[in-house]
Amino acid sequence: MEEQEYTRRSQRPPKRRLRKGRAFFTLLVLCVIVLAAYSVMQYRSGLKLANATNIAQEDFTGDTVAGDIENYLILGVDTRGEEKSRTDTMMVLSWNKANNDMKLVSFMRDIYADIPGYQSYKLNTAYYLDGVQLLKDTLTHMFGLPIHHYALIDFKNFEALVDILAPNGVEMDVEKDMSEHIDVELKQGVHHLNGKELLGYARFRQDEEGDFGRVARQQKVIEALKTELLTPTNMLHLPKFIGAAQGYITTDYSSAEEMKQVLKLLSKGKVNIEKATIPIEGSYQFQNFSHAGDSIVIDIEQNKDFLRDFLGIPLE
Repeated sequence: MEEQEYTRRSQRPPKRRLRKGRAFFTLLVLCVIVLAAYSVMQYRSGLKLANATNIAQEDFTGDTVAGDIENYLILGVDTRGEEKSRTDTMMVLSWNKANNDMKLVSFMRDIYADIPGYQSYKLNTAYYLDGVQLLKDTLTHMFGLPIHHYALIDFKNFEALVDILAPNGVEMDVEKDMSEHIDVELKQGVHHLNGKELLGYARFRQDEEGDFGRVARQQKVIEALKTELLTPTNMLHLPKFIGAAQGYITTDYSSAEEMKQVLKLLSKGKVNIEKATIPIEGSYQFQNFSHAGDSIVIDIEQNKDFLRDFLGIPLE
């Protein structure tokens, strides 16, 4: 009899442990459900915010992807309600999906370019003449650079996305006082900039560095936004950010494909970005043209050789 009671008592602790295990599992499931519901609500909230975007998707034919590297043409435009606009920001982001390394190449907007089907003009005029496809064709024609996808964002939409991703602002070391032609006043020093201020910082060029300084600041902004995107404390803002990006960023991807790319990037953790600017130092001169104004005339072959080595891909 005593032996039977002892056996019953010895079996009780496992039952209590089993109940605790079930309670923990139930709590975990509830947390997942709540987090999923929150993410869906925030995603839909972001979608609703971006419903009024006014940049339509463009016809675009990208090059065929070969291997692990894909190149994205990233454009920033200031529409100001106008039907046509020039591109203030022109970058190619080269993403090696095998190791998650990225290389960012900025192209100066005043490069004197041979635009297919038109006379030579400044590079940013290609978008004004016939949109993303013509700008893509111009870059490919000049440098043999394959471009597989594009992403286009209006500056006002950029401001909104920054404020969603980083409600407390993006930390930036402002190297000098800035205010002229950027609609904000920035003071030298380290500050947390909201979307409008960060855009103003990226667009400033009223100093001796001109467009070269602006391109360098644009690259600093991209680096800072990458850091914000991968910061654990901003993960709660990510669903709303992705939802808003569906409308605020125009791309050749479908919505599902956009989300897949973002999640693929985030799932691989740390992202390294190497940056470069075209033209490279010592490969250009300034020249004035009656139809184009002050332009940057570059040594195409010298810059093409640099791109081939920097990106690690064959160029036509």
